[in-house]
Amino acid sequence: MRGHNFLALDFGAESGRAILGTLKDGRLIVREIARFPNTPVERQGHYHWDIPHLFGEVTKALEAHAAEKLDGTESLGVDTWGVDFALLDSEGELLELPYCYRDSRTDGMMQEFFKRVPRERIYQLTGVQFLQINTLYQLFSMAQQKSPQLKKAGHLLFMPDIFNYLLTGEKKTEFTIATTSQLYNPLKNNWDEEILAALGMSMDIMQEIVPPGTRLGKIRESIGEQTGLKELTVIAPATHDTGSAIAAVPAEGAEWTYISSGTWSLMGVEVGKPVITDKAREYNFTNEGGVDGTFRLLKNIMGLWLMQGCRNAWGRYDYEELTRLARDAKPFKSLICPDSGDFFSPPDMPEAICAFCHDHGEPVPASMGEIVRCVLESLALQYRVVLNQLREIQPRDIQTVHIVGGGCQNKLLCQLTADATGLPVIAGPVEAAAIGNLMVQAIAGGHVKSLAEAREIVRRSFEPAQYEPHNDADWDAAFERFNHLREDSAQ
Repeated sequence: MRGHNFLALDFGAESGRAILGTLKDGRLIVREIARFPNTPVERQGHYHWDIPHLFGEVTKALEAHAAEKLDGTESLGVDTWGVDFALLDSEGELLELPYCYRDSRTDGMMQEFFKRVPRERIYQLTGVQFLQINTLYQLFSMAQQKSPQLKKAGHLLFMPDIFNYLLTGEKKTEFTIATTSQLYNPLKNNWDEEILAALGMSMDIMQEIVPPGTRLGKIRESIGEQTGLKELTVIAPATHDTGSAIAAVPAEGAEWTYISSGTWSLMGVEVGKPVITDKAREYNFTNEGGVDGTFRLLKNIMGLWLMQGCRNAWGRYDYEELTRLARDAKPFKSLICPDSGDFFSPPDMPEAICAFCHDHGEPVPASMGEIVRCVLESLALQYRVVLNQLREIQPRDIQTVHIVGGGCQNKLLCQLTADATGLPVIAGPVEAAAIGNLMVQAIAGGHVKSLAEAREIVRRSFEPAQYEPHNDADWDAAFERFNHLREDSAQ
């Protein structure tokens, strides 16, 4: 039986990759075609995503794929991180490079916007968590600064929309990426007019929202000529990378929670409809779109950004070396609150971690191993907090933790998560976003019947690692200490 080939372009905040997926005999085989760094560029004191460079890497990846002369590739799908966007003029030309969500322009913008629309009303309309990085507050910062680009804008495209537009000429926004923006109303299944009006924006700037699996069209003729892939069809998978990653969770039944682990840790459950309640708002949970009519009730946790920041500061060490140092360090010496604003974009992450410990009465870690151990144990304790909150705001029992994405390779963090939550952890697949992207393309092509079947294929195709919890009373004591720290840092 001939296999079916699909190509996923998966962009993260650190790197991009082109992954070939071949579906054959009920299994998915994946192979990396290309990988390239994704580094924000500085322009006049602000950080932007370098779209021309990234799209140049896309065309190189397509050329490399075409050079392999495989027996046909049916489609291509793009997924990226959420919230960030570009503005185009009425002729479809990019007005400026998209801002990076860690840019400081959104500092204080949430509180200012709450003067226009109260926090409670925003959540009632959107069901989205409050983060200063959300598209809503990025746009509000532009409105406050009377941005000329905002005045000239004819179209708003989110990050995956930009690549799809450059590939096909079609301007659409896929459902899962729309729901990250805090501009989308899940009860109306459309952009929210009240929110946009409060921004002083027209609905006309927004694009039609299409479901995962939508065929956007053939690749542009010029790109087809350049790359040798003239007949390639572009499909919108779950274009938000977390939406694609959760589609690849190899779970059965319903009694599980997921952690999509990378720069951010996205922890939640899959639900059939949004959970928009006072308690969900109090705990700052978000309702993001998923595949097959689902929603992802989840919380953003700062994630391995903290470890990335340490590695960048220390230079010559790789993640495996740092994890080994952490494994040998004394348990529970120091704890931090991973979601503290102190860690959002500090100039020196290890320094920020030590300063937080000093300011909040925690022993200051004295070595690299102690700092990394502090990060990983604190993340695991934060997962326990979110697990307890999930159990409170929705009725489903949770018996297993699935960790997918690059962070599932960190064996120490996986074991600490099992220990902290008291639940077995199933880790993998690593390239979950790309795999989910590929499986949605396979569903769109009629080769896979449902999301449940797609997950069954993932289970057959990728062997997970499993971690059993150690019933250690030290974790209960650490959790009590962690909760006191959270209360102290919130004051």
